[in-house]
Amino acid sequence: MHIVIFGDQHVETLGGAQVSTRLQRSFLERAGHVVTVVAPRRWSRDPVNRDDPAYLDLPSVPVTWDREYSFAWPGASADAFIDHALTRRVAQGTPLPDLVHVQADFWGAFLGHRLARRLRVPVVHTMHNRVDVGIEATAPFPGLVLRALNAWRRRALPGSGPGDDGWAYLRGLARGASAVTAPSRHFARRLEEHGVFAPVDVVWNGIDDDVRARVLQAAPILRAPGRPRFVWLGRMSPEKRLLPALEAFADAGVRAELEVIGGGFELEKARRLVAQRGLGDRVRFAGRLPYEQTLARIAAADALIQTSIGFETQGMTPFEAATLGTPSIISDPDIAGEFDGGIWAVPAPDDEPGRIAALAAAIRTAADDIAAGTAPVPTERVAHEFLQSSRTAAMVEVYERVLGR
Repeated sequence: MHIVIFGDQHVETLGGAQVSTRLQRSFLERAGHVVTVVAPRRWSRDPVNRDDPAYLDLPSVPVTWDREYSFAWPGASADAFIDHALTRRVAQGTPLPDLVHVQADFWGAFLGHRLARRLRVPVVHTMHNRVDVGIEATAPFPGLVLRALNAWRRRALPGSGPGDDGWAYLRGLARGASAVTAPSRHFARRLEEHGVFAPVDVVWNGIDDDVRARVLQAAPILRAPGRPRFVWLGRMSPEKRLLPALEAFADAGVRAELEVIGGGFELEKARRLVAQRGLGDRVRFAGRLPYEQTLARIAAADALIQTSIGFETQGMTPFEAATLGTPSIISDPDIAGEFDGGIWAVPAPDDEPGRIAALAAAIRTAADDIAAGTAPVPTERVAHEFLQSSRTAAMVEVYERVLGR
């Protein structure tokens, strides 16, 4: 079958949804399917795969200072651009699209649902975003932003329903879907409880089987001697809570090392905080790293620190760590609930000072356990169910169902 996948950001950029989409495309093609990925053109200085025929890059404008992320206006000209590009692909021998898979929450979602209407094919929509929590964490007037976002949604998708909050927004997107999937049990449950869609299929985002095998093969059998080694990975923005993580690491007072992988507009603030707290000999900023190298760093670490709370719909990094044999300190109780062992769960008080204190205590406990050789061990269940091959097979079952096969 030919699946047209829509994303809000180019799949070669940093982010869990992008990694998931990139892997899904690869494993669908291994299974003999055809994939077209529609997303805004990437503007960063190191563009990759510009000539890949599966990438339909929309006209866009960069929206971050490092030009990593971009925005595509979902208007009629974008619809025409997509139609023309798909027509060209079909003329070159690609089969007609069988379905649209929306892995987007904003402009990509609008464009994907509209293409499905024009082609009269079903939509599978993977929900990645707690829109209400994300906007509250990043926008100065979240209520106003949500009202504007829902007005935009109603204009872009006529008939998508009323409402002005985050759940109304997601309900409006789901109205055009034949199936909705979520990357975790806790997010699927919330989508159903708020009337977004029912039932919601739970399909975890996964890890590349082959990359995982190579990383594990290259990893040392025995732990290298030295201080406990922690790793933090992600986009450096407020909802990911890197700055509180650094505060907690300083407050923990442990003789340990912390490697920070990723980038974003909070990088300079993080560097200043490290200098102010005297952490320069214990905290290292690695920057953005290629996927396989990132996984190798996670496998080499004694523990991963996950710090966002209430924002993630899955939180891929603890799953990546678990499937590589690395336990995690998990701040989000919903993410902790997806695991049946192999973690240090952090209490989540309502106030930020309390959260920082709880994380500092968890870091101290983890450092003591690592030094004593008693750190928890991730379970085999998570390792198996997180493999991309099994996740793609589960998604193909959803595809076949909505196509009536």
